[in-house]
Amino acid sequence: MDERERLGDYRAKREFDRTGEPSGDRAPARGARPRFVVQIHDASTLHFDFRLQVGDVLKSWSVPRGPSARPKDKRLAVPTEDHPLDYEDFEGVIAQGEYGGGTVIVWDHGTYEPLGPDAGFEDGLRRGHVSFRLHGAKLRGTYALTRFKGEDDWLLVKAGGGTGHGPGTPNPRRARSVRTGRTLAQVAAGA
Repeated sequence: MDERERLGDYRAKREFDRTGEPSGDRAPARGARPRFVVQIHDASTLHFDFRLQVGDVLKSWSVPRGPSARPKDKRLAVPTEDHPLDYEDFEGVIAQGEYGGGTVIVWDHGTYEPLGPDAGFEDGLRRGHVSFRLHGAKLRGTYALTRFKGEDDWLLVKAGGGTGHGPGTPNPRRARSVRTGRTLAQVAAGA
């Protein structure tokens, strides 16, 4: 399946002249390692969007309570439609009444290393379990996404022994963009 087909759901839900979101028509520069981004999205519910570059799209999960650096914290991750690679840089306000209407900031971004069998990361996603090492501005270390048996929902967990003493999830209302240093309120006010 090519990028155009993989982004069909994404494009069908949006009117790009009203949302300000990238349509995915521009191909971003690619590096040696795949990219990831975590965005905070103040839409109908305040949540984090966790996105991993897989091939020519960003595989996406809505994580209501956000990722945590504590291994004991298991976070629900609900899959959403694939997003274009240039969505990694999207920060702004999606007009109310549009799909996903609300404010978005880039809370973290960086690269990641797929871990595990040589069969491939995409195959692991189809089977329901992948591990990867994040190299972000805020999130670092090994994480795993695991699908519940017989369900569409996933768990996002930081791998590691013990209870962990890393930071938990930040207060999304006070969190700042890794790109601009602005909060959700500041981005909304500047729109």
